[in-house]
Amino acid sequence: MSATDFVAERRDLRFVLFEQLKVQDSTDPRYADYDREVYEMVLEEAAKLAEGTIAPLNGPGDRQGCRYEDGGVRTPDGYKKAYDLFCQGGWASTAVPPEFGGQGLPMTVSMAILETFTGACCAFMMYPGLTSAAGNLLREMGEGWMKEAILPHLVAGDWAGTMCLTEPQAGSAVGDVATIATRDGGSYRLVGSKIFVSGGEQDLTENIIHIMLARTPDAPAGIKGLSLFMVPKVIVAEDGSLGELNDIHCAGIEHKMGINGSATCTLSIGDNGGARGWIIGEEGEGILRMFHMMNEARIGVGVQGLAVAAAATKNAFSYARERVQGTDVKQMRDVDARRVPIIEHADVRRMLLYCRSVVHGMRAMAFGVAGLVAQSEAGDGPEAKTAKNIVDVLVPIVKSWNTDQCFEVARLAVQVYGGYGYIGEYPVEQHVRDSKIFSIYEGTNGIQALDLVGRKMTMKGGQAFMATMNYLNTSIEALADRPELAAEKAGLEAGRDRLGKAAMHLMQQGMTGEQDLPISHACDVLNLFGDVVIGVFLGQQAAIAAPKLSELAAAAGTTPNDAAWLAGDDEARFYAGKLDNLRFYVHQVLPRTAGLLRTITATDRTVMDAVL
Repeated sequence: MSATDFVAERRDLRFVLFEQLKVQDSTDPRYADYDREVYEMVLEEAAKLAEGTIAPLNGPGDRQGCRYEDGGVRTPDGYKKAYDLFCQGGWASTAVPPEFGGQGLPMTVSMAILETFTGACCAFMMYPGLTSAAGNLLREMGEGWMKEAILPHLVAGDWAGTMCLTEPQAGSAVGDVATIATRDGGSYRLVGSKIFVSGGEQDLTENIIHIMLARTPDAPAGIKGLSLFMVPKVIVAEDGSLGELNDIHCAGIEHKMGINGSATCTLSIGDNGGARGWIIGEEGEGILRMFHMMNEARIGVGVQGLAVAAAATKNAFSYARERVQGTDVKQMRDVDARRVPIIEHADVRRMLLYCRSVVHGMRAMAFGVAGLVAQSEAGDGPEAKTAKNIVDVLVPIVKSWNTDQCFEVARLAVQVYGGYGYIGEYPVEQHVRDSKIFSIYEGTNGIQALDLVGRKMTMKGGQAFMATMNYLNTSIEALADRPELAAEKAGLEAGRDRLGKAAMHLMQQGMTGEQDLPISHACDVLNLFGDVVIGVFLGQQAAIAAPKLSELAAAAGTTPNDAAWLAGDDEARFYAGKLDNLRFYVHQVLPRTAGLLRTITATDRTVMDAVL
């Protein structure tokens, strides 16, 4: 791999899916027709399309951007052809059940495919990403005619989907949405505007299905007055035939810091009598229905963060191996000393280890949560309910921790490149620009933190939080069988205990009626939680890798720490890297949770009382 190309993360994807999560051993009847060989074949085909067709669009698409012309949007050159190939391959519906026209793959495998394509070009993947979420919403909650007339087109990808929440006066405060929907026979007429609509207009599909929040004229204020509507760009009859253009049009697109190949649109709705829309569910159920789509989208954004961070990390490793500069520190006074690749310098190694350990942890957490989602949908027994509780707690962490750390990883990748990282010759400066939006859309990371602290950790009398803690404890205790990881096990236990103390402190403050102080530390709590969860997932990986490494060493007649052997054996080096990830993370990263706990439990009120 060069320092400019995208190469799919084949080996670690296989490790997480087949060695850590063991998706090939699933007893879920939905996946009875699949085995590891099929999964590997699908992943390889995705990697080929990503590397050969989608990745070459990333840089040029960023530089060219989208163009707004006469009420329409032109996507960057090459997007249409790539999108058609993407849809023809069935990639728009990998996790959709076969009875609805999809491939019916497990969500974990679908997430691996999503990571691969997103790492190649995240702006391009904005278009099919929300289409999938809109299709799943209609599949679960739409009227019968919607499933028959609209869903097949979303599954095939020849129609696109969007999520329309934000208005000029209503961003994170969703309850302030002012778009009005007035009943008109069997449908509604909508009047208002929406901003920041990803893919709100484009030249890839013949129709766009907008999923839109609005309120009826007599609805109560706030989120309880919101309803959810399906508003097509081109009106769809119940028999599936297309009619006239709806009264909704693109009034312009944004010029952004990143993801420039993704059209971020302003939609004007109902300028000529009202756009026709059909309600999903009942009036007043909008926010509950939208949460179904938003939760899926939030996991997807977490995977976006993972994907871009992984791409930046691979580029940084490649550059560090290629770039020769400076000497070994022990020979720095010798002007004739051999010049070395910068990967031999301590500070560069520190940054690379941070990036790799964090990315591997992100992947394990995101795919692990996807597996728990599937488990929660497999029935209504105790195991499914426990999985659902853990998912509820971890979704805001997947979204927020992954996206914050993606930006940090991309920043460090630029630092590894030095001056070259700051210019457009290399892709890492684009990774920084593209990734910043991830912490903002689909609910800002601050909103995710409030959701975690104010709702998820206390829901069901704390049952969801305790289920998550039990899940973490079980993984930590599994390290007891690996004495060589005793110090790392102790470090994970210390992090877990800090998390428990933080939760207890929040509970005590809540009992006193104190609200603003714990809320001011919500992001600190989420970051502490995320730090611990990532460490636990890295612990799971190390527990798998340690015996594998020992077996390989025994077969080679050497020891697991034989540097010369490791340098020549890719598999051994991979497993050794898993042990290094855990050691580095526990001893160099996880200690920051001590500072976070101290911040969370402080009684200082400056945040709320300061004069600003």
